[in-house]
Amino acid sequence: MFTITLPSSANQDAIQHKINTKTKPLGSLGQLENIAEQIALIQQNEKLSIEQPYMLVFAADHGIAAHGISIAPQAVTQQMVANFLHGGAAINCFCRSNDMAMMVIDAGILVEPDDHPMLLKQRIAAGTLDFSQQNAMSREQAITAIEYGANAVNNVYQQGTNLVAFGEMGIGNTSSATAIMASILNLPIDECIGRGTGIDDQQLSLKEQLITQGLNRHQASMVDPISILTAVGGFEIAQIVGGMLKAAENKMVVLVDGFIATAAAMLAVEMYPAAKAYFIFCHCSQEAGHQRMLNHLDASPLLSLGLRLGEGTGAALSLPLIRSACAFYNDMASFEQAGVTV
Repeated sequence: MFTITLPSSANQDAIQHKINTKTKPLGSLGQLENIAEQIALIQQNEKLSIEQPYMLVFAADHGIAAHGISIAPQAVTQQMVANFLHGGAAINCFCRSNDMAMMVIDAGILVEPDDHPMLLKQRIAAGTLDFSQQNAMSREQAITAIEYGANAVNNVYQQGTNLVAFGEMGIGNTSSATAIMASILNLPIDECIGRGTGIDDQQLSLKEQLITQGLNRHQASMVDPISILTAVGGFEIAQIVGGMLKAAENKMVVLVDGFIATAAAMLAVEMYPAAKAYFIFCHCSQEAGHQRMLNHLDASPLLSLGLRLGEGTGAALSLPLIRSACAFYNDMASFEQAGVTV
């Protein structure tokens, strides 16, 4: 489906030398140095640039949410999509304050929204099926969703975007992400599950029971990323997987948000390990399993702010740090240029 290659490492020593000879103690800019090196390897240019950064927020509904295992009813997915389109959500605020364009993608919410300039309709169906009882989607739907996500990214790439971030909205999607995590990491559910946006003990117990039931039902068939998506995935998660992979193929910088987006990133890396070289992991969510996901991916997130909202908020908040990494790489004087002796 994709052709993804690792960035060339031919000039890695020169990149590292440029970072090391800036007017600062060696390694003193910490993770910003790692980010600068990663972007320099991706872009293979003397000057780093962030061009027309774009936030893509994929929204879809989940059949398992009908059991009432979230703090909000399924109708809130549709309501929050309307809020995004009217500019009233946290992600809108953060994109505006960080000069980041934003598009909302209907990957398959229950009720199709009205047309809007900020909305891209890529509906697979009116929500997934209840994965505790049956496959969440067909294999054909999973593949189509991946292709749709790739198309969304390619559209912004053709407009000149070289950095893309992924957000999501979908009541019940932490259940899908938890099932994906448990399947890939081969961990028991109680080591993966969390409270999402804040469910109570009774809802948490039911959520664990339903996810366990789904995994037991589908365990034998979940042999690769496509079959995992088919069994327990979400349409927004599948489209994010496709978007991440197309961005890596296009050698774009990819900002990975929280628990849901990281579940998509895990699937993407399972499919194409080289894709990870293009991923910047933006924050560590408060969702219980997120740190384990990050450990699995050997990822050091930029932020730890106790976020648990999704929407791409952590990715948008990380953009100033990424711009700052590019700025020091491009503009900070070397010891030689500044006449500083050490």
